[in-house]
Amino acid sequence: MSSDAPIQADVPPSGTGCADCLATGGWWFHLRRCARCGHVGCCDSSPSQHATAHWRQSGHPVIQSFEPGEDWFWDFDSEQAGSGPELAPPTSHPADQPAPGPAGAVPADWARRLNR
Repeated sequence: MSSDAPIQADVPPSGTGCADCLATGGWWFHLRRCARCGHVGCCDSSPSQHATAHWRQSGHPVIQSFEPGEDWFWDFDSEQAGSGPELAPPTSHPADQPAPGPAGAVPADWARRLNR
């Protein structure tokens, strides 16, 4: 697979939570993983929408859900959902990690703060 391929299945995720939210003290609703570089970002319902921001900044178009039990992919360029290869483990955040998360950073009125 070339280095410019949209999916690099052997690259592990950047961590167990949104890298950008963790760096800034933010919180997320659900997590998405870049299928090229492994960057874990928050979904578009999350306040900061870091997964989409990562695509815009990096040009990496394909993400996979990083939620337990989900394996769907999304291609930002084609705006289509689909399937893809199994990515390097772990394939989701830990099952005991809360969503929204991270624990202790989610405001009590979190549901009102979601992007709809």
